[in-house]
Amino acid sequence: IYSKREPDEVRTSLGRPDFDEEGRYIEARFGNLSVVSFYIPSGSSGEVRQAVKEDVMKWLAPILDEWLASGRDYVLCGDWNIVRAKADIKNWSGNQKNSGCLPHERAWLSGMINDECGDGLVTPRAHGWKDSFRVAKPEAVEYSWWSQRGAARANNVGWRIDYQLVTPALAEKITGATIFPEPKFSDHAPYTVDY
Repeated sequence: IYSKREPDEVRTSLGRPDFDEEGRYIEARFGNLSVVSFYIPSGSSGEVRQAVKEDVMKWLAPILDEWLASGRDYVLCGDWNIVRAKADIKNWSGNQKNSGCLPHERAWLSGMINDECGDGLVTPRAHGWKDSFRVAKPEAVEYSWWSQRGAARANNVGWRIDYQLVTPALAEKITGATIFPEPKFSDHAPYTVDY
């Protein structure tokens, strides 16, 4: 996390050793604002890692619910390794059985979010998190990650798996959102939100 202002507090542990030791969470607190950087596990390397991912999802859900109800403003940034809907992935039908696009993963992520931009697996959650990209660009088809295999990036065969989920009060302050596919920094593109 880069900031022009020194945070009041930095947290790096959520109390789950395997998650914490892999450096998957950091939170910077500025008054009533928390900026969190997450790296949700990928399950694409096989069944063992998929099981870890699903266990993390189950464990993380009540923590996110607690944060949402806390009265603090939160920005949850990072690689969630899950698409939400057809508009978030180029090859929708070909990826239905692949980690990151599995129906129960999509339902988990969209089930926390209050908007109509999911894929209909769950009813949008009243008073849920806001997907900042969909607040700014409800209809846009843009991607934040491309496989290193083949010519995925050159052909724009991507996935939108990088998010800033925000509390509802912060969502009202969003004025724009941009994914920067160029210049290429990695297989992910930087994603910025203007508040």
